[in-house]
Amino acid sequence: MLSINVAVLLAVVVLLRLRRRTQARSRSDEKLTVVLVLALGILLAPTPVGQGALAVLGQLSSGITRAAR
Repeated sequence: MLSINVAVLLAVVVLLRLRRRTQARSRSDEKLTVVLVLALGILLAPTPVGQGALAVLGQLSSGITRAAR
């Protein structure tokens, strides 16, 4: 039996949609892409990958804040 992780499948769909040229996108197409990216974020947030990304972004933002002082 083949099992596909929904987050991985959604990430592939998002990457394929983002590869399209900007001029070829309609407003509804852009809204659908935003919804897909938000759904991907919700799926990744509780996973170890999502927690790692959150930690990296937190360190990056704190480094930028310290550098701005």
